[in-house]
Order: sequence, then structure tokens, then C-alpha cells
Amino acid sequence: MKVEALILNLIAVFCVVAAAVYGIWSREPIGTTALILSAGLSGLIGGFFWFVSRRIDPRPEDRKDAEIAEGAGELGFFPPASYWPFGLALASAITGLGLAYWYVWLLLIGVVALLVTIGGLLFEYYVGQNAQSS
Repeated sequence: MKVEALILNLIAVFCVVAAAVYGIWSREPIGTTALILSAGLSGLIGGFFWFVSRRIDPRPEDRKDAEIAEGAGELGFFPPASYWPFGLALASAITGLGLAYWYVWLLLIGVVALLVTIGGLLFEYYVGQNAQSS
């Protein structure tokens, strides 16, 4: 996690420097604000990774003496196929249209659809044929 923290914190520093130069040079507030917010978000994520990296054992990616074989093995579980991301994208599009045109009825339908699809995606492997038997 130290490598990721370093990369994101360097991006944050770059965004701060770019915001200062851009703000002084162009005197345009929107771009400067966007660069400052980008620096804040990158710094937030980089700070979280740095915070976590101090509390866990060093991974092979973090050690200079590590061998490639040390990083081998199972990385996690990845579902083979799921229709929930498509439903989530569709519900997000409906919610976005409801917000863009301020159709409260469409916004409500979109929010309900978002809640249903988020729940379906989260609990996909706890119900139905994919449920774990205990």
C-alpha cells in the first residue's frame, strides 16, 4: 500500500502546484477550484492508503527484496457473470435524467431502482442458486 500512497500523494502535490500556477497565470476560478478539489481527493485517498500501510504487514509490492513468486496465489473472488451492473447503470441513468430535468416522479423511480439494484449486487451471492450452504 505504500506504493499506492506515494503515487496518489505525488498526484496531490502536483495538483496543488498546478492549481497555484494555473490560478496565478489564468485568473480563472473554475479550473483552479477543480485542481484544488482533485488535490484534496487524491490526498484523501493517498492518506488513507498510507494510514492502512502502517498497520498491515508489508506486501511483496512494498518490499525491495521480494521475489515475483511471492505475489502469486489467489487474489480474491471475482464473479463470472452478473446482470446487476447493467441494472445499476440503467437505474443511475434514470436517476440522472430525473435530476437533469427535475422530474420528481422520475427521480423517485430512479432512487428506488438504485436501491434495489445496489441491494441485488451486494447480496447476489447470499440468495438463490449462488447462496452459500452452511
